[in-house]
Amino acid sequence: MSQAPSRPRSGPGTPVGAPAPLTAASRRAADGALPGGGALVTGASSGIGAAVARRLAAEGGWRLVLNGRDRARLEEVARGTSAVAYPADLCGPGAERRLAEFALDSVGRVDLLVAGAGIGWAGPFSTMPQPAIDEVFDVNVLATLHLIRQLLPHMVGQGTGRVVIIGSLAGTVGVRDEAVYSAAKAALSAFADAVRYELRGTGVGISHVVPGVVDTPFFDRRGVPYRRARPKPVPASQVADAVWEAVSRGRDEVYVPGWTRLPGRVRGAAPALYRRLAARFG
Repeated sequence: MSQAPSRPRSGPGTPVGAPAPLTAASRRAADGALPGGGALVTGASSGIGAAVARRLAAEGGWRLVLNGRDRARLEEVARGTSAVAYPADLCGPGAERRLAEFALDSVGRVDLLVAGAGIGWAGPFSTMPQPAIDEVFDVNVLATLHLIRQLLPHMVGQGTGRVVIIGSLAGTVGVRDEAVYSAAKAALSAFADAVRYELRGTGVGISHVVPGVVDTPFFDRRGVPYRRARPKPVPASQVADAVWEAVSRGRDEVYVPGWTRLPGRVRGAAPALYRRLAARFG
């Protein structure tokens, strides 16, 4: 395994903290599961990303690099997980390259990438401003794909690794008044499937974790709070458990909670029935 040479840490993101001591290289477990190593988590300022960082820290054996846009909250999460924080907006020019280089410099190798950065927007598509359309795709899709593209060759070269993409049930079934967000998450689902075929035999896996409604600040930030009585939001820690299941067991896809897999199956098996039900209850 070749290790990237040291590079200057420059750009809009300013690293915070010192890297944890470099331990022995992680060993690949059965079915692509990883026992530990270097891990990069995006969207780690709060919500699912922060919960994932805490779960990995609790499991031990991981040298963590955390990325998010909110410096203060990111530093707080990093302090609680002995991680290195790299605050930066991944939509900036070259931001994904600088983050990948920083992560490789900090922990020596990246065995796990959890791509959790994402934003939403709620309201009728006909009233959605064009900048908001672009931002939802830039953050949820383009920034994620660009970062994966930076790190995937390193994982393939070292013969082990896993990418975990945080999707959404909205990308499986589509959600009223969230057309662009649904489209963005659907793009990530198709991307995960396609790249998984390409990675066969490389020792690198890709997982798609699909949460339903999660109790995080996501809804407040999108401009419209979650008002439905059902389904009841699950805690972010439950999604972090699903991420750990994907990593430790080499799972390709995990739904959170498990019953949320059902609507997608109904949609595939009986699309007309599903659309009638969705129009009435969705």
